[in-house]
Amino acid sequence: MAVKGILFDLDGTLVDSAEDMYMALNLTLTEVAYPVVSHALVTTWVGNGIDMLVKRGTSGSMEVNPTLPPETVAYAISRFKLHYAEIVGQYAALYQNVLVGLSALAAFPKAIVTNKNRDFTETLLNKLGIASHFSVLVCGDDGQKKPSPKPLLNACNALGLKPEDVMMVGDSKSDLVAANAAGIPAIALTYGYHQGENLQEFNPQYLLSGFLDIIPVLMK
Repeated sequence: MAVKGILFDLDGTLVDSAEDMYMALNLTLTEVAYPVVSHALVTTWVGNGIDMLVKRGTSGSMEVNPTLPPETVAYAISRFKLHYAEIVGQYAALYQNVLVGLSALAAFPKAIVTNKNRDFTETLLNKLGIASHFSVLVCGDDGQKKPSPKPLLNACNALGLKPEDVMMVGDSKSDLVAANAAGIPAIALTYGYHQGENLQEFNPQYLLSGFLDIIPVLMK
């Protein structure tokens, strides 16, 4: 296929942002008197939006505790957002070769499709100096989140392209399930936040280990 546009996931694909979220989550858990959690655990919980991350943090597990008091969860989510707003971009970093790769792909219209809230997404992109590479942002608080195909289809519409003319680049099950449902071919990168899943099981067209590996695929 001749790729005419590219959809990128953000966390775990372009940006290693787990440290920011780890700091914000543990500040939150301390405030609501729940046990703090390890950085390793947080990296396995990232990818399904802030609400789910906080629910996993207060549960201390990937599986959310159904008996969590709703008022505690709501308060914890509000506190996380405040802490994360102060921290976002402070510890985050681009993955290796992302800036070089984005520059090499300058001719392609590109969109970010993320489950992260828009204000945090814009702050992070600006702090890391890559906002100018993307003409479209579809964020978690715009409507449905991945693994729904809707955010990807919205990005295609905003780019003025058909689903079959773009490629999704992501690092998680949510990215690949969403792409499959939208009829969009996908590249899975193995270095990100895959939550322990075998990404090959979700039928990506390509399974690659480094960011620069996507360039020959996209420029065929």
